[in-house]
Amino acid sequence: MKAIIANQPGGAEQLAVTERPKPEPNQNELLIKIKAAAVNRTDIINRQSESGYLNIPILGVEVAGIVEQAGTETTIQPGTRVMGLVNGGGYAEYAVMPANRAMKIPENLSFEQAAAIPEVFLTAYQTLFWHGRLAESEKVLIHAGGSGVGTAAIQLAKQISNAQVLTTAGSQEKLDFTKSLGADVCINYKEQTFDDDVLQSTENHGADVILDFIGASYWRKNMNSIAVDGRWILIGMLGGAQLEEVSLWELMSKRIQLTGTLLTPRDDQYKADLTAEFVSKALPLFKYEKVRPIVDQIFSFNEVQQAHEHMEGNKNIGKIILKVD
Repeated sequence: MKAIIANQPGGAEQLAVTERPKPEPNQNELLIKIKAAAVNRTDIINRQSESGYLNIPILGVEVAGIVEQAGTETTIQPGTRVMGLVNGGGYAEYAVMPANRAMKIPENLSFEQAAAIPEVFLTAYQTLFWHGRLAESEKVLIHAGGSGVGTAAIQLAKQISNAQVLTTAGSQEKLDFTKSLGADVCINYKEQTFDDDVLQSTENHGADVILDFIGASYWRKNMNSIAVDGRWILIGMLGGAQLEEVSLWELMSKRIQLTGTLLTPRDDQYKADLTAEFVSKALPLFKYEKVRPIVDQIFSFNEVQQAHEHMEGNKNIGKIILKVD
């Protein structure tokens, strides 16, 4: 089968289409004929590093396609359209997926739309509701509102918790798009001081939950922005990982709960449990078009280098998709 690997750690030019053996599912897995896969920052990390998250050389952690073969201990039938997370191997014509994290694709969605769901919507659901415990009508600050996780989180926060959503982005185009998804307060971090806007928009209450993709460079402004008893979820380090000075007293005095999390390195059972809850509580929103996957651009399988460059240039609003067939 055709598959995409990085010849050696480095830039997008290292990505290449190669021939690999077709995988074999075990009794608890599905063999998926992949129709579309999505590009994630996890893939870039694995491309750049000799010791990424995954042991498999084929990149890609989320796919959409058709079940071609089902393990003996699974109940999903061949021919079923599914989407979900794989343990690497998504940039290929075939991949194996644990059956307990396969999600049936709603009939109103294409394979390309379906591939835009698993990683970002499961990450958004996990951070908002498992770690952030976002309650009805609370206030949530979502950074990188135009990103895949950002666009997913805005929609879930509005539809499930009717939250007041505040978001940041770096262009008017992205801000206008986040507003169309339901964001109440849209802040251009290049032109505005976002902590001032957060406090003004919340009558000095601050954000009950912060989804932080940025890290070190936003530390002070996030600290100013968060409410007493706030939940601060760190899910990225686009602005650096090292802080010169941290006041633990500030964390204590505001009773802040600071949590760091990643989804891809989690174990299979965690991902299965998260998938099951998401299917129960959030997947019906797609069927009724209250929530929608956001596809920025679709690249052909042979355009994988351009797809990675597109993500690294922060040009996308929503998900970047590889069309496999």
